Amino acid sequence: MKQKKIPFSLFRGGSSKAVFFHKKDLPENIDDRDQLILSVMNGLGWNDHRQVDGLGGGDSLTSKVAIVSPSERDGVDLDYLFIQVVVGEARLSVAQNCGNILAAVLPFAIEEGLIKPKDSITTARVFMENSGSFCDVEINTPNGVLNYFGDTHISGVEGTAAPVICNYLSLAGSSCGALFPTGNKQDVSEGIPISCIDNGMPTILIDAASLGLSGDEAKKDLNENEALKALLERIRLDMGPKMGLGDVAKKTVPKMGIVSPAIAGGVLNTRMFIPHVCHASIGVLAAASVAVGCLIPGTTAFILAKENNGKEFTLEHPSGQITIVLNHSQETGEIIIHKTGIIRTARLICSGLVNVPIP
Repeated sequence: MKQKKIPFSLFRGGSSKAVFFHKKDLPENIDDRDQLILSVMNGLGWNDHRQVDGLGGGDSLTSKVAIVSPSERDGVDLDYLFIQVVVGEARLSVAQNCGNILAAVLPFAIEEGLIKPKDSITTARVFMENSGSFCDVEINTPNGVLNYFGDTHISGVEGTAAPVICNYLSLAGSSCGALFPTGNKQDVSEGIPISCIDNGMPTILIDAASLGLSGDEAKKDLNENEALKALLERIRLDMGPKMGLGDVAKKTVPKMGIVSPAIAGGVLNTRMFIPHVCHASIGVLAAASVAVGCLIPGTTAFILAKENNGKEFTLEHPSGQITIVLNHSQETGEIIIHKTGIIRTARLICSGLVNVPIP
C-alpha cells in the first residue's frame, strides 16, 4: 500500500464544514478524482459511518468537499464545485449546491493566492458549477488582510465572526428548470398537499399538521420516527421525476421541508430533511426556496407564513433562525426573483497535506 500527499484546507462555512481543494491538485479524470476524494474523506473504510480513517466528520454537515479554481468565464472570478460525501455509502453526489460552504470559497481563494485582497472590502463573482448559477460574495479585508473575526452570529455556530455577504443571482429553477418545476403552486402526493420549489435547491414543502406533527419536534425525535421518514421518502421518490430530477433514489435532492406556523417571532417554522436525516438547522439554499414559498400565494408555505414585508423572511429551525432577503419584481402577473441574499460566516480551521492511501 502506498500513500499520496494532497494539499488541502479545512474550512467552516456557515453551519457546515468542508475539505477544500484547488482543482489543479486533483486528477482531471472524474473517476480518479472521486476515488481520491473518497479516500481522503473515508480513508480505507469507504463505508465507515464514523470516517475515523479520513477527514470526514461522520455527519452529512461535516462530510463535504469544495473544489475551487480561477474562472475562465467573462466577468467571473472563481469556479466552485460542491461535492457531498454520502456518509456510510462510499459514494459522492454533485446533484446540489451548498450555500454554507460557498461562504468559504472567497476566503479559500485568498488564502491560496487566487484572489488578491483589496483594502477594506473584497468581492468576487463565483460560478456554482453544480447548477450553472452565480453568486456575488463580499468579505472584510481591512488593510488588505483577510479577517475572520467580528460580531456576526449565525444560528448553529458558536460565537461570532466577520460577515460573509452572499448575493445569489437568478437562482430560480437552477436545478429543475423552473421555480415551480411541476408547474403548480401545490401538488398532492400520498394524499398530502405539497409544494415543490427550486430557488437554488429543489425542495418539497409539507404542512406539519398534515403529517400529524406540531412542527416544533426535536431533531432527535424526528430522526427516530421511522414511519415519518418512510412517508417522506415515498413522497420524494414520487415527486422527484415530476420535478425533472429523474429517479432520485440515490440522489440528495429534493430536500424535504416540514413547515408550520412560526413560534419565535419568525415568518415560518421549519424542519428540513436532507433528505433522510433532519437538519440541525437549515441549508442556505433550502432556506432560499422556503422563503420564495412564503412570498408567493398558493404555496404550502404562504398559507402558514406570518404577515411579512415581502422582502425579508426569517425562518425558524431547530438551532435558531436564518434570514433570507429576496429582491424581486412582478412581470405579467408572475413574481420574478432576481437576487437572493444572506449573511454567513466562515473560518479557516487548518491546512496542510492529507495522506491518501493508494491501493
